Amino acid sequence: MSASHSGGVTGSVEHMLRQVTPGRYDAYEALLRALATPSSGQIWMLLWHGQAGSPDAQYGDMEVDGFHYAPCVTSAQELSASGWNRSYEVVDGLDVARTLYPDHYGLWLNPHAPGGGVGVPWLDLRRIATGLDRQPAGPLRLSEPAIEISPFYALLAQNAHRTPALRSLRRAWVQPALGAPYLAIGLDVYETSPAAVDSVRAMMQQSIGAVPEGLPVSTVAMTDGYDPVVLWMRANARPFYDREAHAAAPQPRLQVPVPPQSPAGGYGYPPVHGGY
Repeated sequence: MSASHSGGVTGSVEHMLRQVTPGRYDAYEALLRALATPSSGQIWMLLWHGQAGSPDAQYGDMEVDGFHYAPCVTSAQELSASGWNRSYEVVDGLDVARTLYPDHYGLWLNPHAPGGGVGVPWLDLRRIATGLDRQPAGPLRLSEPAIEISPFYALLAQNAHRTPALRSLRRAWVQPALGAPYLAIGLDVYETSPAAVDSVRAMMQQSIGAVPEGLPVSTVAMTDGYDPVVLWMRANARPFYDREAHAAAPQPRLQVPVPPQSPAGGYGYPPVHGGY
């Protein structure tokens, strides 16, 4: 990734970083928005190898609680204060997020600062890269839904059985760090052709009328290996509709409720430190 030394508004990330304190998820979300804004979201990435723009350039690597982060600083002044004597490159936070999250790398801002700076987990870099408003704000608390909406589940399973593209359905109750909780339905499909996608979308539209008024419902594709809701469903949620199991007609089994995740971290997120 080549360095970008273009002009523009600077200091937005640094300003928002100063507002972040433990439990202030609104301030942390504002920091993510600053990082996601081109030009004003510029950061100084520390290079462990190579020079800015060179093919062998490599970001630094920090490991905290088993999670990996690339260190950076938020201004030329912080670069000087850090004592970093190797190369660096100035890039948009959005570009860095797109580079790091597929390898499950987070971003650590100003690790030299008093208190150790702030770590942004790869799950939040994914939100920056794909659009903050498209994914729930973490850390997430996930559990089996406690709300009783049997008519909706029954209708959904009935319509799923009539939709050949669909293999199974799972569910989870999602409580974001910011925003209202909602019911997530995991869609496991045999194929993702346009016709298959349209048939599954039509299945959900035919079923959604059975949802009680005011209850938010969202869907996730079980093929998404980066979605924390999907990862939780794979590990903890038995399908409430399974075409292949239905065909085999197994004996019914008791489904043990999964306890909600601790709010201290959130599923897929590292433990909370001083940053947020």
